[in-house]
Amino acid sequence: MRKHSNPTAAHVVDPRRRREPATSRFEWRVVDIPSAITRSEARSILTEQAEYGRWELARSQKFIGGARRVWLRRKVMRVQRSDAL
Repeated sequence: MRKHSNPTAAHVVDPRRRREPATSRFEWRVVDIPSAITRSEARSILTEQAEYGRWELARSQKFIGGARRVWLRRKVMRVQRSDAL
């Protein structure tokens, strides 16, 4: 694992880990947080995701080395056009 000079830039956001079917009601995002990031920094990263991206915490996992993996989800907004003929 690389050490970064800016620890908040060290997290990896990868929404492509698992593909949900098109009929799924939720979008998923997986955030990997390395052990170099403190708990308060991780909390601020997740709070920012929740406030601006409307994500909610679905699951979290802590590994032996101190790294964390967090699953975030949000409802998919399917809007139908009202002006379609």
